[in-house]
Amino acid sequence: MHLISRELASQIEYYLTRFPIVSVTGPRQCGKTTLLRELLPHYRYVSLEEPAVRGYALSDPRGFLQTYAAPCIIDEAPRAPQLFSYLQTKVDLAGEMGAYILSGSHNFLLMQSVSQSLAGRAAVLTLATLSIAELKGAGLLPEDNEEIMLRGGYPALYDRGISPEEFFPGYLQTYVERDVRLLRNIPDADLFMRFVRLCATRAGQTVNHAALAQEAAVAVTTVRAWLAVLRQSCLIFTLQPYLNNYSKRIVKSPKLYFCDTALLCHLLGIVNVSQLREHPLRGAIFENLVVADYLKSRWFASKDDQAYFWRDSNGNEVDLLAAEAGKLYACEIKSSLTRDQKYLKGVQKFAALAKLPTESLYCIYGGSLNTNGTMGSFVSLKEAFGPGRSPWQH
Repeated sequence: MHLISRELASQIEYYLTRFPIVSVTGPRQCGKTTLLRELLPHYRYVSLEEPAVRGYALSDPRGFLQTYAAPCIIDEAPRAPQLFSYLQTKVDLAGEMGAYILSGSHNFLLMQSVSQSLAGRAAVLTLATLSIAELKGAGLLPEDNEEIMLRGGYPALYDRGISPEEFFPGYLQTYVERDVRLLRNIPDADLFMRFVRLCATRAGQTVNHAALAQEAAVAVTTVRAWLAVLRQSCLIFTLQPYLNNYSKRIVKSPKLYFCDTALLCHLLGIVNVSQLREHPLRGAIFENLVVADYLKSRWFASKDDQAYFWRDSNGNEVDLLAAEAGKLYACEIKSSLTRDQKYLKGVQKFAALAKLPTESLYCIYGGSLNTNGTMGSFVSLKEAFGPGRSPWQH
């Protein structure tokens, strides 16, 4: 088994000294349990995934918290939401920092419970699958860009030597049986999975609820509900448009991305590097990889997303707009191995409207050479992300 250092670890340690409770959310199998148990071996550990333990927490929350006294990690905490009000009383009386860690795969349920019962008492942190920086740090980052996209960041694909073809069928079955049905009553699991695969064909595109509904043969309200389920269980995220009025004719719908490109490739039926190189969605998958990895760098540093895209009705577009330290950066994303100044056309158009300096204009591309030019900078994928570093810190 490879020892992989997770960037979120330092944030967990920091907030344990300042809050009585720290909550850690993220997709199933992204490494939450492994991180917490390795980072805090002196904490007791209990999982509400186990029916008997969950029944105890639901039927006798006071007794449960007495049995599992602080310091304690409560895994899959959203499965017993009644526990949160009792936790509030317990930590208020004790007045100790770092008493409990709550983790779960259901972002919405955990956030809802924290906001209702533990407001001001819990720090909320997000873990995702392994980032490029984390894979680089562990010496596990593949050399080939297509291999990076194909293998993604699920720890099991590196620790257990298991292939995506072997991993994802069981992962998705578990996801539907446990996570989806906990969040929403979906009677037709096959129809829901067809919808998920349909979403994969739209990765990197703006969300069109009516078109999705027509293709999936479901109501628009169902599409909205199912997209919410996918977001709440951390399988997808949406990138919001940048709506400052530089142009009145701008696209206002969000763009859809998957949190991990290995899952995206699996849903698209892509099983090897040669197939991915020739796939018509290769560019969209590369874009998905970059946007997701940038957001991971924000989540792991416990920062707000502050990421957007911009597109006007004339087709001018910026794939990623990032606001950091009072500055705005415009980034084009291209899977090509070749640098071409025409790739900077969209960011230059935006720069003229927003009055951005050249040093704020970037293109993250599939090649290997970094260059700074008079029109903007080209940064290779492998150099764009490092521990605690943004693509524009070069």
